[in-house]
Amino acid sequence: MSETSPDGAGSPAGATGGTPLAATPLTRAVLEIDEYTAGLGWDQPARLFALVDTARLRSEEPALAGQLGLDDTEEDGPAQAALTPVEQDELPDGLPLDEFLGTIAWPDAVTGCAMTVERLMLPPSAEGEVPDDLDDEQLARWVAEHPQHQEVRMTVAVLRDGTRESAIRLRDKDSTTEVLTGGNLVPGLADALTATFEG
Repeated sequence: MSETSPDGAGSPAGATGGTPLAATPLTRAVLEIDEYTAGLGWDQPARLFALVDTARLRSEEPALAGQLGLDDTEEDGPAQAALTPVEQDELPDGLPLDEFLGTIAWPDAVTGCAMTVERLMLPPSAEGEVPDDLDDEQLARWVAEHPQHQEVRMTVAVLRDGTRESAIRLRDKDSTTEVLTGGNLVPGLADALTATFEG
């Protein structure tokens, strides 16, 4: 695993200033990753994160936990995340996302995983205009040229038990208060991430 936690050097995971409180540890982790990637700006490559149990990380990997700002001196409480996102190495260039995800096997210490990807989307009102005879490349070009297309960043996370959460941020509403969350917002990517635990 890479040794980069999205919450920044020296700050405890889950204690980021701009990330709102969330009802579940998985939602909190998704919002933390969304806030981290938002800080990197737009036009970024896809990013993959392992989700590890914070208490287990402290216990089994104290040196790594210390590097991530999660040492034992931190108090557990509402601001402390139960899941720590750990960014993985950069995804390989040129390999389709579904093929890349098919190569992943997580160690037992990984509780879940998350991914951020940027895509162009059309509002539901424009989906009926999509021509039927386009291949993937032609469809991407057609959507990019459509006057109603929207740039979005999707952050999707899943746990080994099948629990899922996602966050969607629109480029033209790039604010923490405008982030949409829900368990089934990006089902295809959630299914692909879940499959990484089924090997």
